[in-house]
Amino acid sequence: MIEVQEIKFGVHYMLDGYGADREILKDAEMLKSILYKVPDDMGMHTISEPLVVEVGPKNKKDPGGLSGFVLIAESHISFHTFPERGFVTIDVYTCQDTIDSDKLTALFKDLFGFTSCDERVVDRGTKYPANNIY
Repeated sequence: MIEVQEIKFGVHYMLDGYGADREILKDAEMLKSILYKVPDDMGMHTISEPLVVEVGPKNKKDPGGLSGFVLIAESHISFHTFPERGFVTIDVYTCQDTIDSDKLTALFKDLFGFTSCDERVVDRGTKYPANNIY
């Protein structure tokens, strides 16, 4: 039997921003520029054009907003804005071993103008094989 060493695959950073700037949250061009800026500022490598789409209201809880996504060589960055609630949810998933969450949070706070946030960083693929198994 061959022993398989396991390593961590990557990091998933999740941020919920509260009290964000309503005008930024509803400005598709501004949001697209954020999807260009963040990978560049974080030393990541953009591999697709950013996409920002308007999503209409779905129910009382979801009054609609804009959703954005960009592929990076390391994985992806996405967000969903809720301008009427001053709320944004953000995900950065990377196959890098670490992420500078303090720098990332400060960057997003500056870009979206939120007044408070909840941040989570979760290791992903904690049993990822260090070698091919097939």
